[in-house]
Amino acid sequence: MPKREVQDEDNVFTKIIKKEIPADIIYEDDLCLAFIDKFPVSPEHFLVVPRKQIRCLSEAKKEDTALLGHMMFTVSKLAKERKLDEGYRVVINDGKHGCQTVNNLHIHVIGKKQMGWPPGKN
Repeated sequence: MPKREVQDEDNVFTKIIKKEIPADIIYEDDLCLAFIDKFPVSPEHFLVVPRKQIRCLSEAKKEDTALLGHMMFTVSKLAKERKLDEGYRVVINDGKHGCQTVNNLHIHVIGKKQMGWPPGKN
């Protein structure tokens, strides 16, 4: 199946960004938005999504470099604000084998519990 250049306009994250559906938004600026995951896997689990439509990390372009850096900085900023002082995990799922369930680039930030290694092992 060929990769699509433009993500689905009607995915759940696009609807959250457009404020068409409710979400527990914890941060927003002109480049990205962060909100609490509706199905958390830990006591602290939020997502950071770009306002620009990027389907997945593997489809990001060179011109997206600053945006991707801004998203990572936002992760760090929010982790400090939310007192994830003992650490946290940052996850980006990409494509079918990466278990990406929403075709919209997003960063999971998971914390306030001891993680196992390798990921998935608790």
